Amino acid sequence: MARCVPLAPADVTLRCVLFDLDEVLADYDRSVRVGHLAHAIGCPAEDVQAAIYGSGIEDAADSGMLTAETYLDALSTYLGRAVTLEAWTAARQASTHIRPDMLALAATLSRRVTVAILTNNSVLMAERLPQIAPELFPLFEGRAFASAQFGARKPQVEVYAHCLDWLGVPAEATLFVDDNQDNVEGARRAGLHAHHYRDLAAWKATLAGFGLI
Repeated sequence: MARCVPLAPADVTLRCVLFDLDEVLADYDRSVRVGHLAHAIGCPAEDVQAAIYGSGIEDAADSGMLTAETYLDALSTYLGRAVTLEAWTAARQASTHIRPDMLALAATLSRRVTVAILTNNSVLMAERLPQIAPELFPLFEGRAFASAQFGARKPQVEVYAHCLDWLGVPAEATLFVDDNQDNVEGARRAGLHAHHYRDLAAWKATLAGFGLI
């Protein structure tokens, strides 16, 4: 059975801080994404909402069951309109705004530990993230991962394990932060230290507890 790790034991030396993306490093507005894409392809917003969030296509893509091409094809088939790479990227970019204070904090942490991203998202999101959120680079270059790349979604234990294998850091030396409590608990089951993000002050307090700031 995977073990749960205490939040900030005194003898821990962290080597990695692993960030969620949406609602941690970035503000993400689903309604903006839906409206932007609906306008671009000439489709009712409620249909786009259903395609992305109600059809199961997004979950399948996030789990690695769809390639970038088959994901766009699935959305296009569902909507009866061509969802192009350009339209999809522009909609995701319009709805994603990096939080400057969190980015600055990540940059500060990067002087002491590896910083990386693990987001429940598609292969397409991983490929297009430099266009969607260019502010994240080069800070997270080569270390911004989507769950689809590991064939699972948070809070499944294996997604954390595969991500850390790729990074080359052990779970017990990694602190994970996510706004979703289920994902935080999944990380703890995988052996990581984890923080449930609610606000910047509490996050800084956790980092201070580990001696990182």
